[in-house]
Amino acid sequence: MEPKFWHERWHNNLIGFHLDEVNPYLQEHWPELAVARGSRVLVPLCGKSMDLVWLAEQGYEVVGVELSPLAVAAFFDEQGLSADKNVADCFDVWRSGNITIICADFFDLTPADVGPIDVVYDRAALIAMPEKMRPGYVRQLKSLLKGPMKMLLVTLFYDQGQMDGPPFAVGTDEVRKLLSDTCEIDMRQDLDILEQNARFKQRGMNLLREQVYLLRSRN
Repeated sequence: MEPKFWHERWHNNLIGFHLDEVNPYLQEHWPELAVARGSRVLVPLCGKSMDLVWLAEQGYEVVGVELSPLAVAAFFDEQGLSADKNVADCFDVWRSGNITIICADFFDLTPADVGPIDVVYDRAALIAMPEKMRPGYVRQLKSLLKGPMKMLLVTLFYDQGQMDGPPFAVGTDEVRKLLSDTCEIDMRQDLDILEQNARFKQRGMNLLREQVYLLRSRN
C-alpha cells in the first residue's frame, strides 16, 4: 500500500474501484446527516469520483484528497471543468468552483492544508487500507475535522482469506473497534452484492456485502 502501488494502478488504468455514476448510497443517505448547505465536505482518496460533483451541486464546498495526479487531471477533464492549479508547499491544489482537490498523500496533510472540515464522506478510503493502517487513518480524519465527527461511510465485507485486498474487508466489528469510542454508529444498509459483481465471484468468493454507516460524535 505504498504510494507507488496506487500510482501504478492509475497509470495502468486498473481502477475497478471507480464507479461511473454517482453512488446511490450517497444520494439516499446523505440527507440523513442534515448537513447545512455551505458546509465543507472532506472526501479522502477521492479518485475521479462523480460524487464530488453531486456534493457540489447540493451546495457544499467539496475538498477531495487524491494521491494520483492522473486521477485529478482525469476528473476535471471528464467533468468538463476548467481548474486552476496552484502549488502549495509539496503538493498541488486544483480548484474549480466549489470543488477543490488536493493532490497529496492524505497522511501528510495538516488542518492548515485542508482548511476547516465539517463532515466526511468515505466510499473507498477505509477499505483501501490494510488493517495496520486503519487506526492511523481514523486518527488523521479526526485531526482534520474542526468539530465533532459526522460521516457517511461505505465499506465492503467478505472473507479476507478468499481474496487479497484492496479493497479490503472491513466489517461491523472493525468499524466499531475503530470508531465506537467517540462515535455513535448507525448501520443504514447491509446488502448482498455478490451477484452484481462477477469479478469477485469469479475469484471464488461466496460472500460480498456492502455496508453503509452514518457516524456522529457522542454528545
